[in-house]
Formats: sequence, structure tokens, C-alpha cells
Amino acid sequence: MQISYFTMQKRFFIITLNLVLLIILASPDAQAQRITRQQYIEKYSDWAIENMKETGIPASITLAQGILESASGNSKLAKEDNNHFGIKCHTDWKGERVYHHDDARNECFRKYKTPFESFKDHAEFLTSRERYASLFELATTDYKGWAHGLRKAGYATNPQYAQLLIRIIEDEELYRFDRDISEKARKSNRELQRQSSSSDLVINPYDTREVKYNNGVKYIELKEGDTFKSISDIFRLKAWELPHYNDLPPNASLDKYSILYIEAKRRNAHPDHKTHVVKNGETMHEISQQYGVRLKRLYYFNNMEEGSQPENGERLNLRKRLKQ
Repeated sequence: MQISYFTMQKRFFIITLNLVLLIILASPDAQAQRITRQQYIEKYSDWAIENMKETGIPASITLAQGILESASGNSKLAKEDNNHFGIKCHTDWKGERVYHHDDARNECFRKYKTPFESFKDHAEFLTSRERYASLFELATTDYKGWAHGLRKAGYATNPQYAQLLIRIIEDEELYRFDRDISEKARKSNRELQRQSSSSDLVINPYDTREVKYNNGVKYIELKEGDTFKSISDIFRLKAWELPHYNDLPPNASLDKYSILYIEAKRRNAHPDHKTHVVKNGETMHEISQQYGVRLKRLYYFNNMEEGSQPENGERLNLRKRLKQ
């Protein structure tokens, strides 16, 4: 059987192309584009720990989900769109969108400008949805409980999702990043103040500030002339942290405020404060600051549209959502 000249040329072209691809894939530059699990952990563990301190989500869980969902940062969704947690658009997403095949064809996924935005949105995604609320009753060291809880709450459709997370955590010893911060978060203001020590005084060459507690959250009393930058410098905080912790815009003037939280407020008020009766002229932000509760959660508890204000005499829920 004779092979035509055209067929021979076609075969030669295919063989040559395959050889070229093999050479490219074997080159150091191609290999350098992929990162290992260990490199991923080293690169993002600090962010996971900060999110844990702020939200109570175990750092091990954040890292394991990132590794699993993004193939250690090597997936197309992670590399091109900075989405490390496979979070889909959902109806409340206002940001950029991208479409990939997943459980169905051309599903909508969230797109971020940086991986950092993905980590922050992952924390916000878990803390702002009621179906994950029970997870925050678990200790931050209970990674197994969190893994099974995420699967039960429907974070992923894979029935082995919890086991996959646990295996990654134990293989890479990610539990070493977790700290038991949940017990402290539940203590009353009185207990925390009684247990406070000289370490609660943060000193720099120019200022001394006493750190106090409200709802288990650290805060300071403001002085004349204080700014976000001056307080951030004292406590070595990043520029975004203080506005975020206090539900304020970055350009807000602190002149009209009396206190400033230096860590994230809680998801609900202390058990002693289940409700609040609104006084004349009180705003949702003022009530949020008074009880050390995140403003977004306060709106959620009371089925209110964000930005709206309560009426005088209205009774607001501070710990759980008002039944509709």
C-alpha cells in the first residue's frame, strides 16, 4: 500500500509539532509557571491567618479550599481570573464575571483583580450567608467539623469534599496555622477586662493607648487629631484595616467618633444584648459600634436594606435574624 506525499507531509508535521510541544513543556520556563502546594501555602498562609483572626474561619480550611479549588493556584480560573475558591456569581454579585464549564456548561464565576480580593471575598461569602452560620459555633481548631460542615451546607457538590479537605490539611499539616480564638471571642467584656494585662498597652515613642474591650473586640478611645493613618502606625495595621473594621469609608474623618475598633467586630452581639430599642436620631452605624457588631450583619438580622435607617422606638435584633 502506497502512502501519498500529502499524507507523509501531514504525519511529519504532526510528529514535529508534538516534539516542539514536549520541548516547550519540559523547559524550565514552562515548569516555573506552575507552583507546588508548598509554594502556595508559603505564599498565602499569612492571608489565611489574618482572615482567621478577623472572621473565625480556620486558616487550615481557607488554605485547603484554595489548594483544592484552584489546583494550588494553577487552575485557569485562578491564574487568569484570580478566583481561588471556585465561587460562582450568584444573584448578589456586582463585580466582573467570567464563564467556565463546571457542573454545567458556561457557568458564571466571579472574577477578581488580585488573589487578595479572592481571599477576602471568600471570607465575606462564608460570614454573610446564614447557611454557614452554624460553622462559627465551632472552634477554629476543629478543622474536621468545618470540613464536614461546609459539605453539609452545600459549598461543593462532591460528596467526598470534606474528606478531600481533611486529607490536604493532614498531609500538609495545615492545622499548625490554626489557633483557638473562638473561646476568647465568646467571653464577656467584663471577663476580658479582668484578664487583660500590660500587654494590652501598645506603646510607640509618640503615643500610649489603652486597649479596651467591647463584645470581646479590642477598641481605643479617640483623641483630637487622630486619623486612620496615625492609629494604623501605632498598631502597625494596614491602611485598609481600620476603615474595614469600623464600617467606614477610607476618607472618613474621625472627629465625630468617640471610639475606633482595632480588630474586626463580631458577627453578633454579646448574649446579654439580644435586642436594642432605637433612640431618636440613632443610626445603624452608631448601634453597630455600640455593640461591636458588624454593620452588614445588623442589617441582615433585621431584614433591612443596607443604607436605610431605623425608626425611633424600633426594636432591633442583635444576635439572630428577625423572622419574616
